[in-house]
Parts: sequence; C-alpha cells; structure tokens
Amino acid sequence: MSDSAAARAHLTPLADDVTLAWEDQGAGRPFLLLHGGAGPASVLPFATLLARHGRVITPTHPGFAGRPRPDGLDSIPRLASVYLDLLRHLDLQDVTVVGNSIGGWIAAELALSDTSRIGRIVLVNAVGIHVAGTDTEIADIFVLPPDQTGRLAFHNPALRPDPATLTNDELAAAAANRATAAVYAGDPYMHDPQLRRRLKNVDVPVLVAWGKGDGIVTPAYGRAYAESFAAARFELIADAGHFPQIEQPARLLALISEFVRHETGPYRAPVTT
Repeated sequence: MSDSAAARAHLTPLADDVTLAWEDQGAGRPFLLLHGGAGPASVLPFATLLARHGRVITPTHPGFAGRPRPDGLDSIPRLASVYLDLLRHLDLQDVTVVGNSIGGWIAAELALSDTSRIGRIVLVNAVGIHVAGTDTEIADIFVLPPDQTGRLAFHNPALRPDPATLTNDELAAAAANRATAAVYAGDPYMHDPQLRRRLKNVDVPVLVAWGKGDGIVTPAYGRAYAESFAAARFELIADAGHFPQIEQPARLLALISEFVRHETGPYRAPVTT
C-alpha cells in the first residue's frame, strides 16, 4: 500500500481542442476517478483515501467547475473518448476506472470503447441506462428544487447541502455544473436508449456499488444495471444515498480494494527503459 501524497494539479492539451484539468496523487496501481453532475468536489476527498492504494487520476470534466468546454464535446461517448486519450497520453495500463453517477456512465462507455488500457470498472450509483418501471425512474435533477434533490441524494440529513447557506458564487457554480450536465446527459434524460443492451459486450470485471438510500437512482435501478452485464458484482452500501464516497467512504473504499485484489494479481510497476 502506498502513502498518499499531496495532489498535483495538471492542465493537459488533448485532441479536439480539449485542455483537460486533472489531479494526480499517490503511486502504484492506477485509478481513474470520474465525478458526476455534482462536480469534482464530490469525489476529491475520496480520491485522497483511494490514493493510499495506488495512483489516482481525478479529472474535471470540461465545462464543470468553470473549466471551458469545446462546442463539439457534447455527449458522454465523446467525453469517454477524452479519457481514452488521457490514458494514452499518460501511457497507463490495467487502469481501474471508478465513476459516480454520470461518471459511472462514462466508465461504462470506456469499457465498451477500448479496454486495452482498462483492467476493471466500478460503477457507483451510476446513470446511463433506461429501466422501465416507476421504481426505477431517474429523478429529474434539472427540474427539482435543490433542497428536494438533496433530500433524495443523501441518506444523512447532516450532510445535505443547505441552499440557504450557499453564497451567490456557490449557487452560480452549482447552476453552471447542472447546465453542463444537461449538455452531456440531458437529451434523452440521463440515459442512452442503446446502452443497456450493449453492456453484455463489456469484457472486463465490473463492480456495481450502490447507496441503499439513493432516491435519485434506486437500488432496483442499480440491480438492473448490474444484471445488464454478462457478469458483474452488485453491492449495496447501507446508510448512504447517491454519494457513497461522501457518506460511507470507508465502506466504498473497502469494496473497491477487495474487488481489485480479487480481480488482479500483485501490482508490478511498468518497466521503463
């Protein structure tokens, strides 16, 4: 197990006029940690915990947190192509991709696009598929008031953001993040109609971890997600909602660590010449 180090910030020019902001911490086995519509702040504390177990790359999706987004970068598959480009740029192999919410959808697209550098994926309360039924509908975060979204997203009331305590700048930043999420995943809302049937073609190990108290995407939706793969583990996390990495970080970390140990041998650093 490696000791985590302070996160190092990077700006990397990639293809199609994308300049990607990302943080890098830890050393050893590589992880790509992808945030959802709540922005990078929703995963950065967890990145520090995960960095005790390897090297963690945590990008900010273009358009989030004030970062520019090229006009042509307007879908989850195109965003996935940015991260394939990043993995190639960094020459990473056997990467564990961990994605929460929209980030989980990106992870699924990565696993369908090119697994030459990807060893396994972890979906954490992911969106991206359509599942028929009233108990599997995705709550519409674009129309719900922020306080109601918070009640659906968090199991622990003490951890729910209180819109009344946010500054105007913080409210504007949150609104900008929602607007960017709508560009990537707003039409059709939070899913690709073809994604679910394609997931059977994923050829790397899959862990689907789900906060039991999620009111945005329910555990029934999560089970259907896991069952869409040819083989996937499904794990419920008690006392957590849409963001297990915030409400139950130790439990999520333990699930990821055990999954990686079970699905791979000891990590050996690439030999450089």
